[in-house]
Amino acid sequence: MIRSGDRRHCRTALLCLALLLPATASAQLGDALRLRIDSVFADVNRSNGPGCAVGVADGDARYLRGYGMSDLQQGTAIAARSIFHVASVSKQFTAMSVALLAEDGKLTLDDDIRSYVPELPDLGQRITLRQLMHHTSGIRDQWSLLSLAGWRFPDDLISERDVLWVLARQRGLNFTPGSEYLYSNSGYTLLAVVTQRVSGMSLRQFAEQRVFAPLGMADTHFHDDHAMVVPGRTSAYVPRGNEWRVSIPVFDTYGATSLFTTAGDLLTWMAFLDRVRSEESAWGRVVRAAETSGLLTNGRAINYGFGLSLGDFRGTRTIGHGGADAGYRAFVERYPDLKGAVAVLCNHANANPQGRAERVARAVFGDRLPPPMVEARAPEHRPSAAVREAWVGTWRDTLSNQLVRMWAVGDSIFVDGMRLRFGSDSTGTLPGVPGHLRRTTAGSAVTIRHVGGGLREPVLVKQPAPFTTFEAYAGRYRSEELDTEYEFIARSGALVREHRTLGTQVLRAVARDIFTGGGTTYLIERDRRGRVTGFVVNTGRVRGVRFVRQR
Repeated sequence: MIRSGDRRHCRTALLCLALLLPATASAQLGDALRLRIDSVFADVNRSNGPGCAVGVADGDARYLRGYGMSDLQQGTAIAARSIFHVASVSKQFTAMSVALLAEDGKLTLDDDIRSYVPELPDLGQRITLRQLMHHTSGIRDQWSLLSLAGWRFPDDLISERDVLWVLARQRGLNFTPGSEYLYSNSGYTLLAVVTQRVSGMSLRQFAEQRVFAPLGMADTHFHDDHAMVVPGRTSAYVPRGNEWRVSIPVFDTYGATSLFTTAGDLLTWMAFLDRVRSEESAWGRVVRAAETSGLLTNGRAINYGFGLSLGDFRGTRTIGHGGADAGYRAFVERYPDLKGAVAVLCNHANANPQGRAERVARAVFGDRLPPPMVEARAPEHRPSAAVREAWVGTWRDTLSNQLVRMWAVGDSIFVDGMRLRFGSDSTGTLPGVPGHLRRTTAGSAVTIRHVGGGLREPVLVKQPAPFTTFEAYAGRYRSEELDTEYEFIARSGALVREHRTLGTQVLRAVARDIFTGGGTTYLIERDRRGRVTGFVVNTGRVRGVRFVRQR
């Protein structure tokens, strides 16, 4: 039966019939294959915990099913049409909405973002809409900035206004626009703002009119009101000991996130992309552009299109994206050469939808995938204990200021948890990381260069051992960019950071004048007389936010 909410999209009998196809087409998958898919979710197919919904397309055949519970408080099970918050899976719809506006002649993708959002500061660099789409803009990430400023995830309401407020205060970029790839949610919130200001409609309205309604995606919308009731919506959870705790993002911001949808609607979307990509139409041009890797200013490709990750699975081309917000996890992937797709949407934080999607893909498409490649490698070099010790320590990336830690376990060296495979006393490779590390010494300076790594070749500099007393760091520090203050307190042989909303955090001294805590690195700054004047904070997606010591 078609839901009442679907009837507004049923303008023709054929469209209403199309809405019913997923349930009918699922019978085309054999029982044995469906059982293999179900086995991937056996651990979450329960009545006392959250779970997942899966959507599988193999040509014209579909399989949709839910496993586990949608709402533990109400005792509601996940169904094939349960609605999930899919986090960053949203980005492709945002990017393609802006690309449609470009096809309409309302803008170009190489326009400067400040042409549409003039409240952003002029940092002396031109940032284009295309760079926002490709995560090459250099704009700092909104979630990291708001977290540093004192917002608490997922408890505090975060609005589009909050994001624009913190971005307008920034006085620096992570890097020169176009020179690097670094994932930034800020770019996609800005693209949503551009859509509204150019089209006169919110992104929610624009996407409904141009995408969701025409395709019959009746259970999909950009959720721009956190208090809105959505029938069929799942709750989300994180484990806490032997219990489940509710973990739902409270957002009134969208573009980077906040798409509500179902596994079936996402299969409809992915089938549409496969169908129109070869057409000489506006949609055909948009999809081909979306599936083309962006380029850095040095000509290197980044394997990311318009809100889409472009990759490879067992030798076959893949196009998709993942998402994670609070307790929600999602992963969608198309295999265009196989005419197939998989969507896995989950409502608990440890669900690993990407791993499950890959297991489903092996079950469904395994006989059409090339056999796994076995790389022939030379025997591993075995350096002496003295050589291994020369690699051990804390190293700082001079480009991003991120820290890399290397430590010895027996005869092995581990680099941030990955085992280094030595090719010689001065070179080594890491599993899954392109290129190799090369250690060199020039005078007293020891560096490691990441050679042939693809996007960039950072230089790591070894850091001296940390101090053991911390009184010199104690004091109040203020960031104008975040409009907030931190207090450092030397307490019981440690340095403690205090903040009015973030609370107390014990910082770890990892090198001289370098501390870490909660995924943030604090680089102490001193004047010519050696007095502490402030510090710079860096996270994975934010670089160079400065705090100044208050007197």
